[in-house]
Amino acid sequence: MKKYFFGTIALITAQIIANPAHASEVKVTPVGSHNGEFCAFDRALIFEDPNGTRLVYDAGRTVAGGEDPRLRKIDAVLISHVHGDHLGDRHISSVNAGECGKPSAEVSVTPVSNSVNIAVAKKAKIVVGSEMSSFLANKVEASGGDRNSVQLVRFGASIDVGGVKITTVPAVHSNGLSGDFIEGELGENLKAAGLTAYVGPPTGYVLTFTNGLVVYLSGDTGVTAEQRTVVRDQYKAKLVVINIGDTYTTGPQEAAYVVNKLIKPKAVIASHANEAATRSGKVIPNTKTDKFIQATNAPVYVPLSGKTMEFDGAGKCVAGCQN
Repeated sequence: MKKYFFGTIALITAQIIANPAHASEVKVTPVGSHNGEFCAFDRALIFEDPNGTRLVYDAGRTVAGGEDPRLRKIDAVLISHVHGDHLGDRHISSVNAGECGKPSAEVSVTPVSNSVNIAVAKKAKIVVGSEMSSFLANKVEASGGDRNSVQLVRFGASIDVGGVKITTVPAVHSNGLSGDFIEGELGENLKAAGLTAYVGPPTGYVLTFTNGLVVYLSGDTGVTAEQRTVVRDQYKAKLVVINIGDTYTTGPQEAAYVVNKLIKPKAVIASHANEAATRSGKVIPNTKTDKFIQATNAPVYVPLSGKTMEFDGAGKCVAGCQN
């Protein structure tokens, strides 16, 4: 009996040693165009649940295709909308190509898209709201993948992927599909007329991880009532990823209002700044990113490419964050 007792203690001790303190945290890793910086095209984030499930959000132009070694395993691809800088009309050929303010993303991937190529290469699900799903399913099938891997989740509904609950919520933005993504005469006619195809409204996401952390991904959006009634009151999001680029989305002041007055999270990750926001990993004064940080009550963390941040279930950053 004593031998069994001490053997059990030894096994538990070994498990504690093998699983460090941060094993119960959600890891968030930006995948940008330049190592250690927050640059103009940067949108892509990888979320890793404590159980190992990995999601990539808005791969855009800064993931170097499905073979980018920074991706590793991917279980689901999240696409907020089909504009080229999110779906991925082109992508970088290598990390650090070009300048932070004007990355070199010269590899064209139309009419398929970077996001579809990643999903097929990784045999991952694609999770979207609205009619984007039919368009994407056709692309996946034409690329040799399983069209049933594309999952439509209507707004307010949820799907479980590897223990992570993915809920879609409204975003206020346009969602026109460029003719570059459409083969044949229809695509050419759309481009000639200066029109885009309609694929339903854009999508925001609420992610609920196994450690209890609830994350709001805004997509490209303006200020919406749902940011309070749904994101804050219903789902009680503790970590917010919000666009701050202005002109096409909320700007620094508008995004700060969403954070300060509507959602009131414990932490924020800035996104979609459309600028060279950092130099040597430090925020450049008077940039939109700097203005957003100054205007926001909650801690704002800058998504430096390749630098993993770790969050506990309450939304507190416990490792890797810079503000």
